[in-house]
Amino acid sequence: MHRAGLGGMGLKIVRFNGGHIGVTDGQKLVDVTDLCGSAQEWPPVAMNRLIRDFDAVKPQLDDALRTGAGLLLASVHLETPVPWPNKLVAFPVNYHDHATEMDSRGLANIQGYFLKANSSLSGAHDPIELPDLPGREIHHECELAVIIGKEGRQILAENAMDYVFGYACLLDITIRGKEERVMRKSYDSFTPVGPWIVTADEVPDPADIEMRLWVGDALRQAANTRDLIVNIPEMIAITSSASTLYPGDIIATGTPAGVGLIRDGDVVTIEIANVGRMAVPVVAGQRGHNIVFDKPYAFQRATQ
Repeated sequence: MHRAGLGGMGLKIVRFNGGHIGVTDGQKLVDVTDLCGSAQEWPPVAMNRLIRDFDAVKPQLDDALRTGAGLLLASVHLETPVPWPNKLVAFPVNYHDHATEMDSRGLANIQGYFLKANSSLSGAHDPIELPDLPGREIHHECELAVIIGKEGRQILAENAMDYVFGYACLLDITIRGKEERVMRKSYDSFTPVGPWIVTADEVPDPADIEMRLWVGDALRQAANTRDLIVNIPEMIAITSSASTLYPGDIIATGTPAGVGLIRDGDVVTIEIANVGRMAVPVVAGQRGHNIVFDKPYAFQRATQ
């Protein structure tokens, strides 16, 4: 987190194998669940607790990673890092190029934020399950997740980065249509986050982060946070003006141009500089049909 006095190097923190918490260097993984609770507790808030208490436990985390025998990271199932945030916040239409392709005037600095269902969260090794909705396209959206580190309300933009614990890759999966945005984006598995949280000191400049997304081998999206309409400090200020932020809250920063269709059998890969990379498979599901999406919707990309 951007707090004075943390000391040491940044960390990558994961959740794995049924709610265990670990620290990793990208190859070795050391289980540190005992420092923040039980893997079996309900609700699953061990990661929230670790984020809240991070300053106090960081020396133990550093020591565990340095001296612990650990496991191979490649041998575990990576789950969504914060499965029970108080809020999963998202900013719509936060890049001008995406506003152009969607022919949208509802920019993030006009509409503000919306909330996605926390139950839409999934992990780097969990598939995106496409709902059974004939006549609807389901699209990928490449985004950065900002993980909040401490409680705050009415946070000023100039102080906002003090509230950032870390970052992760995030996919915002979306059913195209005119129905309520929250419902179209809240199906189970529609918010993969991972593969870990990198602490804020691992990212040199949050205002200059490159991100890319591929479907298969085809590059679909490429952007940089310097092109955001509402930048990260302003997103924190806007959100906290209305809603108290708590440790573990997630803010999705919005997607650039290049959103597109995903199908059964695809693999969606997101890579964010100094944050991480994850490749998520797409599978066809047999659930999800309802009367709201009975009418077909023809998505047309706007052109200039």
